[in-house]
Amino acid sequence: MERNTYCDEIVRKAIPLENINDLTPLIDSIKNKKIVMLGESSHGTKEFYEWRTLISKELIMNHGFNFISIEGDWPPSQKINRFISHEEGINAYQVLLNFSRWPTWMWANYEMVDLIEWLKEFNRTKLDPIGFYGLDVYSLYESIDQVIAQLTKIDTSLAAKATHYYSCFNSYRHDEKAYARSLFNVHEGCKKQVINALNDTLNYKLHQYSEKKDYLFDAVQNARIVCNAENYYRAMIFGEQDSWNVRDNHMMDTLAMLLNTYGPESKGIVWEHNTHIGDYKATDMVKDGQINIGGLAREIYGEENVSLVGFSTFQGSVTASSGWDGPINRIEIPAGKKGSVEAELHDAIPQVGSPNYYLMFNNESEFSPLKEMRGHRAIGVVYHPNSEQRGNYVPTNLAERYDALIYLDETTAINPLAAEIDHKKIPETYPYGARI
Repeated sequence: MERNTYCDEIVRKAIPLENINDLTPLIDSIKNKKIVMLGESSHGTKEFYEWRTLISKELIMNHGFNFISIEGDWPPSQKINRFISHEEGINAYQVLLNFSRWPTWMWANYEMVDLIEWLKEFNRTKLDPIGFYGLDVYSLYESIDQVIAQLTKIDTSLAAKATHYYSCFNSYRHDEKAYARSLFNVHEGCKKQVINALNDTLNYKLHQYSEKKDYLFDAVQNARIVCNAENYYRAMIFGEQDSWNVRDNHMMDTLAMLLNTYGPESKGIVWEHNTHIGDYKATDMVKDGQINIGGLAREIYGEENVSLVGFSTFQGSVTASSGWDGPINRIEIPAGKKGSVEAELHDAIPQVGSPNYYLMFNNESEFSPLKEMRGHRAIGVVYHPNSEQRGNYVPTNLAERYDALIYLDETTAINPLAAEIDHKKIPETYPYGARI
């Protein structure tokens, strides 16, 4: 019997996708997992946000998921969290403008407005509201401000100690780039001070006023972020350890903290780029000594408790930029490279009978064509389509990288909000943003 080709195997497994009802087999396979990670092959594709929203709503409404966590900073995400819990904020549009780190379009976009407004409405009837959290590590100064603000509500003497420790950063005037550059001259930087502030916050015992526990929770997480952000910028400058790994370990630690906070039966949804949620062991990341949150989650919680759902497209348009901290552009995506995962997915369309479909992977044979290593496109916030064949295709064992892959043949750029960019902040995904 002749062995199936890659395209043949895609056709055999493909489930056409037109509306949410077509996702029933996928939902059935992920609804009882502790962690569901929803990816994207770019940070600027409208349809990826829309389908992740539909899947997330279904998991929250009908299958007991407690929160959504994103590849974004904790402080602006906490403003979203407080908005959807009815504490503060005018509307979703205004609250999303708090995502001021370039590339602002990742979260400050019109596609996110629908999700945030829906979460707020859904929470109106919930005793235990659905949460919304940022997993990322960049927010050095924002998190310093939040540690001091939250500790001031709890214990002014503790806040004063934290203020003293963090005064080490004062001369850099809330400029993360200036602090990173300073490490060339003063290697120790503020490392000792951020560790001291974190330890003091962790060791604080809250004896009174249960309503203050939320302040301490937020202070502790922001103190962790300050410590890990300082470590991230140090790794970025000196290369003593891989800054990618510092970032993904922090995101995994934050996800684990959230699951622990919500209790032993908690279930969480993660929105991140495919390069973070697709298991690193099924890519070329291994040879570079890199890990990611998807692979770590499988290792920590067990593959049976984690679902990794990737997204892919063949052509269309994307919101991205041609340079770091550059202007927001709508960029055309060329047809997928010949022989790539995307090209094979596209070639299967006539036999599948639909330009949009998905694949589910479950105990594939070791001889499955879908375990062949093929280039799988990853578009970052910095994107040069004319040269993408040299750097935008990640060698991938598709059947082991994901539990499922949603393929949308032609997609369109997301619609950014008019968020004001703070250029003193290190850009999100830096320095890896060409592929993520």
